Amino acid sequence: MSSEKKPKEKARLHVRNKNRERYDLEALKTVQPELKGFIKPNKFGVESIDFSNPRAVKLLNKALLNHYYGIENWEFPDENLCPPIPGRADYIHHIADVLGDTNAGNVPSGNKITCLEIGVGASCIYPIIGVTEYGWNFIGSDIDPKSIVSAKHIVNSNPSLKGKVECRLQKSARDIFRGILSPDEKIDLVICNPPFHSSMEEAQKGSRRKIKNLSGKKVKTPKLNFSGIGNELIYDGGEARFIENMIWESRKFNKNCYLFSTLVSKESNLRRIYKLLEKVEAHSIKTIPMGTGNKSSRIIAWTFFSEEAQKEWVASRW
Repeated sequence: MSSEKKPKEKARLHVRNKNRERYDLEALKTVQPELKGFIKPNKFGVESIDFSNPRAVKLLNKALLNHYYGIENWEFPDENLCPPIPGRADYIHHIADVLGDTNAGNVPSGNKITCLEIGVGASCIYPIIGVTEYGWNFIGSDIDPKSIVSAKHIVNSNPSLKGKVECRLQKSARDIFRGILSPDEKIDLVICNPPFHSSMEEAQKGSRRKIKNLSGKKVKTPKLNFSGIGNELIYDGGEARFIENMIWESRKFNKNCYLFSTLVSKESNLRRIYKLLEKVEAHSIKTIPMGTGNKSSRIIAWTFFSEEAQKEWVASRW
């Protein structure tokens, strides 16, 4: 297939996503010169990134943040998860639309919105996108002290993020909102990209499959191309158990937060999630499909506020 026949736009991405069009590799090489060494023709004869190489992936995402979002300083340990920027941006844009649905179709922006991210990670990526795209304030929580230190460093190293992102350490492995939100604290939104795997063996199996798809090579002990340490990828019971715990605890903070949400990667988990949301008496539940490349996922969002209570919240805060 020639490059002319390849789609120039990634139609599955949100319409406001800055990376819907194919990457401007020349511009990316300008802001991240080291990236040049990881660009080569793909099977279509078109210049592309070596996505099977962790270093190439990290340099690409650093270049994307610099060129498209104005973030010049994005340093964190190589062992930590390196998130793919387009997919992360899609979550922010889609959940912004959900907020807009109860605000006369207008996405609320600026300091009026406070968003809590469960599991901010060392890269601080969701707050970066939420701040630069919508001006929201963020609270980023994480159970790993090193990730909190790294996220704080990124915030302090970029003027556009200073004063907009607060990082809080979750000291209890059992809790998600307890220990992070005070009883009388109000936030407008919760986002979460939960750990996907239930064990290291499962994580490595998934990585072997991904590397084979990207490079055609079989690897016994793979190095994750997007990196990631244990707590970023693994949770006892996997994604389903993490989300179940999150839903149970959200009920106890039902007056603190306007809208809860989480990514759900495995479609097979949806039935259990819907049943639990019904059990905890969530008032409204939304499912937002997402897709990047060949991967499909979705956002599940829920609130405990009635329509009238939602209107009161919007009128008083937004």
